[in-house]
Formats: sequence, structure tokens, C-alpha cells
Amino acid sequence: MEYVHPPTGTLTTSLAALAAGVQPATIRDWVRRGILTRCGGTPKRPVYRVADVQAARAATKPTRPGQRVARAA
Repeated sequence: MEYVHPPTGTLTTSLAALAAGVQPATIRDWVRRGILTRCGGTPKRPVYRVADVQAARAATKPTRPGQRVARAA
């Protein structure tokens, strides 16, 4: 079941993606790559700190030649 209201100061995967301007798959990729860490929730419904999502958004950059750069909306 999805959170109706995640704990204060945290975001679900979907909300974190909206806040960062990326797709939810990107949030999951950041976790896999160690750029973003979960702060709670369950394995299927993790939550992330708002500050951590903002820091991950600022930290991401292309790692391969020709890789696209996300542009701010």
C-alpha cells in the first residue's frame, strides 16, 4: 500500500522523482549507485529525506562521453 502521507521531511519514490525532476527509475538507480540512501519505509515502499534527494540531484553528472545531461525545467 502506498503512503497516504509519508513521514514529515521524507518523500516516497514517486514524490522524490517529482521533486528532483526525474523519473522514478532514476531515483531507484541513484539508490543502486549509492548516490541516494533510503531513510526508512519498507523494501517495496522506501522513503527518502528531502535534503538527501536535493543533494543527489545536485551531485549527478554525466559519467560517460555522450551521456545526456538532465536540464532544469
